[in-house]
Amino acid sequence: MAKKQINVRVDDDVYATIEERAKAAGMDVPDYARQVLSDEGNDLRHRFLGAAAHFAQEWGPHFAERFGHPAPAKGQADGRAA
Repeated sequence: MAKKQINVRVDDDVYATIEERAKAAGMDVPDYARQVLSDEGNDLRHRFLGAAAHFAQEWGPHFAERFGHPAPAKGQADGRAA
């Protein structure tokens, strides 16, 4: 398959964030950017995320009723997602 090149300009703050995330993933910036763009273009990923959101919305109250709410995250008072 032929490969295409995309050039994107970002400001210094955005680049620093991308650089940090790439490092945390054990990747260099070009490989990380390639992975992020590939994931974004992946239809199966979007379908999975949509199905997961639907499942959480549909079944979340049942899980909370049965098992209670999770412990509060740092900075949250009641343990529910903001």
